[in-house]
Amino acid sequence: MSFTTLITCFLAMGTTGWAQYVLEDDYMSGGNFFDQFSFFDGPDPTKGFVDYGGAGGANEKNLTSSSSSNVQMRVDSTNKAPNGRSSVRITSNKSYNSGLFIIDADHMPTGCGTWPAFWLVGPNWPSGGEIDIIEGVNEQATNAMTLHTGPGCSITDNNAFSGAIVTDNCDINAAGQDANVGCSIKTESINSYGTGFNDNKGGVYATEWTSSAISIYFFPRGSIPADISSGSPTPSSWGKPLAQFQGGCDIPDFFSDQQIVFDTTFCGDWAGAVWSSGSCAAKADTCNAFVANNPDAFTDAFWSINALKVYQSGGSTSSKVESTTAWGYSSSVSVAEPTSTSVWAASYSSSAIPTTFALSSKPVTPTPPLSLPVTAPYSSGNATDAPYPTGSGSAIVTAPVPSGTGSPPVASPTDISMSSSPPESTHELRLTNADHELADPQLESSPPLHAFAAGGEEAHKATQEAWCWAVVRTLRYKVKDITM
Repeated sequence: MSFTTLITCFLAMGTTGWAQYVLEDDYMSGGNFFDQFSFFDGPDPTKGFVDYGGAGGANEKNLTSSSSSNVQMRVDSTNKAPNGRSSVRITSNKSYNSGLFIIDADHMPTGCGTWPAFWLVGPNWPSGGEIDIIEGVNEQATNAMTLHTGPGCSITDNNAFSGAIVTDNCDINAAGQDANVGCSIKTESINSYGTGFNDNKGGVYATEWTSSAISIYFFPRGSIPADISSGSPTPSSWGKPLAQFQGGCDIPDFFSDQQIVFDTTFCGDWAGAVWSSGSCAAKADTCNAFVANNPDAFTDAFWSINALKVYQSGGSTSSKVESTTAWGYSSSVSVAEPTSTSVWAASYSSSAIPTTFALSSKPVTPTPPLSLPVTAPYSSGNATDAPYPTGSGSAIVTAPVPSGTGSPPVASPTDISMSSSPPESTHELRLTNADHELADPQLESSPPLHAFAAGGEEAHKATQEAWCWAVVRTLRYKVKDITM
């Protein structure tokens, strides 16, 4: 790999605004939001004065609505509730071990007696950990962000976040802290929660969970970064988060298999416990009494979600990759294996024919003699489809990674031999003759593959971006040795 090629790639990165993260799950896509969640119908673990009636109860009382652009979850604001007010609690069917979680909401539950939360939780609580992203009670004005774990996890102030540490031991049974307080960071932003949040039409919360830290960002409506709106989030450009949990905590050891949870409960261990000391006490003697007898006080107790997306940046385990191709060019690269796709090694020669480049999120059937699948060194980790970007365009291959310049001698398509078809649930790097279209109906579901006409500046840029992306990904995944 030439130094010139690397310089070209880094310059391309600087001018094309590459994103660090790639979309893994868009929960709003297709308008089937609730199909990706399970409805809770048991007693509230936090001892709330609530009736979680499951999917049936939510449908019967019209507590949920869903489309591809908005989801709402309400509570019963019509009937008195002597046995607890009807509400909704849902948990994602899918779990995660890292990622960038982005939620755009224009309204959240608020008011006396309410205890809403948007959070992540692992199995065997607290062993799998808990990440509270949005949470508060009653007429609270600012957001509380908290982690809950077993013993051995604590946080420190590294001056990398704008909030302030309230408690620093994440252990739910930590000495010197109330039970289940965890490690908490507060913010002074009055539009981060409750009435202030709703009056400003909400905003975006972004939670970045890596092996070294858990960072929570908030962007009020009108101040949402363009890279989030465009679907190319780049946390490194956002400035300080509201909260960053790091220090005396091995994040992978304490947080695993996290599922996404929304809920609105009432009273219970928190909202009920602080009832008498807050502004709501003047409305009723107890939290339960207020919630039971004042249905019209809960018309504002609903979630309105415009977007929920999960992005991933790569993997965590090392795997040896070796590949030799028909062009007589070989490489040996040690990279970290992505958690949700496969990485393929490719090889080129200066005598290759003009090509169209395509990076597909689905396996494609080779079309000999005009296409060349590249052997996959290992298969996908969790078989998640399309976690990496796509791109297409035209270029002349003149170097191990094409620069888009030069006029190499033209080789006949028959000079390129074929390798076996790739396994299912993997990503394919396919080279086809520029004079022929990609003949795969599965690609029709990936508009970026057809976004550029053959030739021209835009096509060249797309090709350059795609190849440079592959180079930089290799470098990012701890390249240990490259022999060419």
